[in-house]
Amino acid sequence: MSVRAMKAGAVDFLPKPFRDQDMLDAVVSAIERDRERRASLGQAVDIFGRFSKLTPREQEVMMITTTGKMNKQTAAELGISEVTVKLHRRAAMQKMEARNLPDLVRMADVVRPLINVSTGE
Repeated sequence: MSVRAMKAGAVDFLPKPFRDQDMLDAVVSAIERDRERRASLGQAVDIFGRFSKLTPREQEVMMITTTGKMNKQTAAELGISEVTVKLHRRAAMQKMEARNLPDLVRMADVVRPLINVSTGE
């Protein structure tokens, strides 16, 4: 029964008889997990909102450079100059409010699954 409950999405299982405190602890734990999920979702929505304000080329440059490719490789892939890649990357970092490249990579990791779903990739 507990296996079926977990497969159906239960996050906790209280076998009978249970203490009142066990029930209260489970409810508090569930509320905290939901609070964390909502905060995480709010951050993802905020990051995706910033990403959607980038130009299509800035989006491309951001997504390619955050996979670890150098500016020269990104430029070759997109058929633009390395200087242009640097300009687009700087604009993307400013619009995304990224302090540094690792910060931008973390944001891209949030956005990547969302754009893959929306574009059907």
